[in-house]
Amino acid sequence: MLNPGELISHWGYSAILIFVLLGSAGVPAPEESILVVGEYLAWRGQLRLPLVIAVGILSASAGDNLGYWIARHYGRTALDRYGSRFFITSARLEAMRGFVLRWGAPAVFIARFVPGLRVWAGPIAGAAGMPFPSFVIANALGAVVYVPLAVGAGYALGLGLGERLERLRGIVGELEYWAVGAALAVAAGLLLWRAAHARR
Repeated sequence: MLNPGELISHWGYSAILIFVLLGSAGVPAPEESILVVGEYLAWRGQLRLPLVIAVGILSASAGDNLGYWIARHYGRTALDRYGSRFFITSARLEAMRGFVLRWGAPAVFIARFVPGLRVWAGPIAGAAGMPFPSFVIANALGAVVYVPLAVGAGYALGLGLGERLERLRGIVGELEYWAVGAALAVAAGLLLWRAAHARR
């Protein structure tokens, strides 16, 4: 299993760039864990928070654009074949495709915040023939809003829980960074869900 903490420790910001780009392009990669661990390491002073956010936005946008152009070039048949390798049924792909076709650019923006749909938005938009200018604007806006929210929420949780997690690491031993990242990601997701639910 890939350890996001070790990846970032060895590769620094390059790990964030590569894995968020690959994840956004539709390749199974620990992009969310990388972002969360990146913000946790920023809280610890090992990385700079503004750079984590900037690299996250750049790589998320570039990855979606890459997924768009690959699917635009190879078409829907390749998309169906690729989806079947990861147990995504044709019916589900069709539902996601219908959502993107019906709502256009707003669907690409919203997809950034929907787990499961996020990594498929670019390839589906490309295969569906969405105009590139509409896609790239919605995609960039989604990344600009999503990445700071994800990283900022995790950073705030690090401020609140980080000292306890560090003490726990000292008691239990070397706690894997991916476990810390997963815990912070779940907590951040719950906070965002509760905020959205309260707003509705």
